[in-house]
Amino acid sequence: MPQSQSPHPRVSSADKPRRTFLKQSLISGSILISGLHKLPWSQADPNLDALRGGSKVGILSFADEGKVPVGQLLGDELDGRLFADLSLLTPENPITPTNDFYIRTRASKRLDTMKPWSIQLGGLIEKPATLRAVDVGKMARPMGLHLMECAGNSRSAHFGMLSVADWHGVPIQEILQDTKPTSPSARVLISGFDQYSSESRSSVPGASWIFTSEQLKTSGAFLATKMNGQPLTPDHGAPVRLLIPGWYGCACIKWVNEISLVPDDAPATSQMQEYASRTMQTGVPVLTKDYRPALIDLAAMPIRIEKWFVRGKIKFRVAGIQWGGSSPIEGLEIRFNAKENFVPIEDFQASANDQWRFWSHVWSPQSSGKYFIQLRPKSPNAIAQRLNSGYYERIVEITNLP
Repeated sequence: MPQSQSPHPRVSSADKPRRTFLKQSLISGSILISGLHKLPWSQADPNLDALRGGSKVGILSFADEGKVPVGQLLGDELDGRLFADLSLLTPENPITPTNDFYIRTRASKRLDTMKPWSIQLGGLIEKPATLRAVDVGKMARPMGLHLMECAGNSRSAHFGMLSVADWHGVPIQEILQDTKPTSPSARVLISGFDQYSSESRSSVPGASWIFTSEQLKTSGAFLATKMNGQPLTPDHGAPVRLLIPGWYGCACIKWVNEISLVPDDAPATSQMQEYASRTMQTGVPVLTKDYRPALIDLAAMPIRIEKWFVRGKIKFRVAGIQWGGSSPIEGLEIRFNAKENFVPIEDFQASANDQWRFWSHVWSPQSSGKYFIQLRPKSPNAIAQRLNSGYYERIVEITNLP
């Protein structure tokens, strides 16, 4: 697939079998999802007054983020990647086209989605069953917009493992409602296809995660069959994948082929253990019941810096996104140098859905140089471990100023 082109001018600056929890399966990908139902943007953007009468003359590139191309398929199978171009996101166009939606692991060459696909329902239930993917598809309905982020998303890849799509699917609770567990405390193991034709340089086969029924219910977890109105592509988990909003995507299994009820004291899958640090566990839990829900903290970052020429002066409009967290926040604060004080983001509007919003801020640096853009929540008690640590800091180099 050719590299996606930005509409804005830019200014420089061996074969391994699938292992369930009994064999300690490992991860195929790690993603986070947050619900998007309304995408608010101020109709009276205070930034517009500061830029009124001016013209946008370009988009600055972020610095020190590696040379990984965005919008382009790279590698195969476990080493397959596609990094999205976040600068293209706008309040008017928040949905990433399917061909540009990021990919953490590409489909196995051994995956044959042309054959009838089924999901085995088993474990601690009275009567094991087989669920046909075609029947899941018939049950599917719109599930809304959801943002997804790889837990390994990083500056070195332009934070390009982040995208948003419009999904169709079936709530997991509907899939499980007719099963009769033989244990009232049983947990739910969801696994996916993970046989590959070649060994990976950086990843290990495996796709499984264990949940409580309550976690699946309260998160709104669902089996997805479509994105952006079309059937899933193989690289995006066709024919069926799991989405669990608000959790890191190590929980979002692609190519789902097994749902089993397991004991409450089941060991954590090796996938869960491998990603313990990324999901901010205390150490590496041995048992699933000791593993805290892999929820995403409040997060935010710039995605685009627009250069404007306004009444003979250069100004910059920093556009960004904020997602995650479990409760509303008052707003965000920003600074461009560690020696500066944080100041409030100018355009940060209240929303009925505080999992996601766009924000913007007009900035007038006084001189050329390298600037380090950091954000933090205005709410001092907001849980934002990654954000407050500087994880989402972005760097920009300003030239040709006095």
